[in-house]
Amino acid sequence: MLIRRGLVAVVTAGVLLGAAVPSYGATRYQNCTKLNKAYPHGVGRPAARDRTSGVPVTSFAVNRSVYAVNRGSDRDGDGIACEKR
Repeated sequence: MLIRRGLVAVVTAGVLLGAAVPSYGATRYQNCTKLNKAYPHGVGRPAARDRTSGVPVTSFAVNRSVYAVNRGSDRDGDGIACEKR
């Protein structure tokens, strides 16, 4: 009974915190140079669009979990980390 309550509490906390639950299997890269070795044009969340005055980057990889752990590398806040042409 006590184990069951503990399990329910953990699952409930995970559902409520959602984004705070780590993305297992997603690699956190130290910087954009390392991320761009795996994802040459960057990585973004679904439906992300590059904010630019020139030609937007559209060839980035779409991977929600990799973006989530590397969103600190998204300098302009457009949903694409380390984008480059």
